[in-house]
Amino acid sequence: MPKPLVLIGAGEFAQIACEYFQYDSDYQVMAFSVEREYLAQSTILGRPVVALEELEAYYSPGEADVFVAVPASQLNRLRTRLYQDVKRRGYRLATYISSRAFVWRNAEIGENSFIFENNVIQPFVRIGVNCVLWSGNHVGHRSIVHDNVFVASHAVISGYCEIGEHSFVGVNTTFNDGVKVAHDCVIGSGAVVVSDTEPGLVYVGSPARALPGRASRDVRL
Repeated sequence: MPKPLVLIGAGEFAQIACEYFQYDSDYQVMAFSVEREYLAQSTILGRPVVALEELEAYYSPGEADVFVAVPASQLNRLRTRLYQDVKRRGYRLATYISSRAFVWRNAEIGENSFIFENNVIQPFVRIGVNCVLWSGNHVGHRSIVHDNVFVASHAVISGYCEIGEHSFVGVNTTFNDGVKVAHDCVIGSGAVVVSDTEPGLVYVGSPARALPGRASRDVRL
């Protein structure tokens, strides 16, 4: 029997996640849930939308798992806050791994993570909790993607790399072997990262350089 699932969120990512979970997992999406102040519609994709503050009244932790389907807003802080909230309330967090992704047998992927199609995740890779890897990325052997990270499409993360917590990785980025990205970094689209980064900065270009006077938390994602 399919396992009941509630998606936290109501935007585009939540609706995309609904499609993937419904048709490429052993979950059945029962409902969406958002914080009461954002409750603008009663149904999405034919499923009810309920206030997050009242979620237990509709779907208790023993009755349904949840997935926080929120993108990189506030440098992943919004998704992280909601993830921590439902976890404190006793809910089990789902993880989605596309049947069309290549994930080696000993790679580790944390809860509330979403791995889209055509990702290649090589041996001994570790993906933390609450991460999103959009389609078509390569994560090389022994690399670590820390908690609460968002990786957009077609990034090449070479072997022995680390992507720091709460960072955002843009499309078509490249990381040389062994590069360590600090926490709270934004790596702009097309950047080629050849050396370690400093926390809280925005990196662009080839080779990637920090933008002067620009903090990552100021970037609207």
